[in-house]
Amino acid sequence: MRARVTVRVPGSTSNLGAGFDCVGVAVDRWLCLTVTTGSGAAPTIERRGTLSALDVAPSADLLYRGFAAACARLGRAVPSGLALAVDSDIPVARGLGSSAAATVAGAAGATALLGLELDRDALTALCAALEGHPDNVAPAVHGGANLVLPGPIVTPLVIHESLALAFAVPDFTVETKRARAVLPATLPHAQAVRAAANGAALVHGLAHADARLLAAALDDVLHVPFRLQLVPGYAEVTAAARAAGAYGATLSGSGPTVVAVTPHAHAAAVGDAMIRAWRTRGTAAQSFVTARPAGGFETD
Repeated sequence: MRARVTVRVPGSTSNLGAGFDCVGVAVDRWLCLTVTTGSGAAPTIERRGTLSALDVAPSADLLYRGFAAACARLGRAVPSGLALAVDSDIPVARGLGSSAAATVAGAAGATALLGLELDRDALTALCAALEGHPDNVAPAVHGGANLVLPGPIVTPLVIHESLALAFAVPDFTVETKRARAVLPATLPHAQAVRAAANGAALVHGLAHADARLLAAALDDVLHVPFRLQLVPGYAEVTAAARAAGAYGATLSGSGPTVVAVTPHAHAAAVGDAMIRAWRTRGTAAQSFVTARPAGGFETD
């Protein structure tokens, strides 16, 4: 067993409009976890960055739960005196995969610290079962853009080199449980047909930077219309993104962050335009750009 290990895990954006619950992309926001063992009995967690205000008992924290789940999968006990120190710049409850990143960090930390025989596919399955969002877990583990089917079955998606993702993160939160609760149990068949067509448009549009297909793919019918009530300003912010040169914009995950798919040349202007649109509604926001999908987790 190693005495110390550090894991770095990316955040992620999921859905990307028509890719509801099945498309995820690793983004350039990171959680860094250092794991050590000592002489104490109970686990401890030191939180910094976006996690500093989190008030959760160590045993209930997804970092620890991911660590413990990896141990349990291989029949190993959690080491005594476990100390977790985490720093993150992934916004919490904003639709950027902070929960998935924490779960993956814990499980990957256990794997590296204890020498567990869990490859990335096994870690994806383990963390998806625990955290519940395989479309966020898969990019946190594998990096890049991913199509995730039940199983989970993960396959990479191509994003054309000319494309970037611009994000606008407002200063309010939307809990995933609440965002899930507003979704209908069923949809009309015609709406499902449109959703299937838009999903195909998303895959092809991302691979070929096709403006018409991306515009259609980012106009979601499965979840965005029902979540608008939770994200005041959505219409203005997405319109501002398109006016600044984006192919389209949509909710990142369940929101409230808005993500725009845009040519690299317009990415900064798109981010600025979305921030101004939030500001006109009295909402402070921050923007960042992911020029290319981030890599998966790294251990040291």
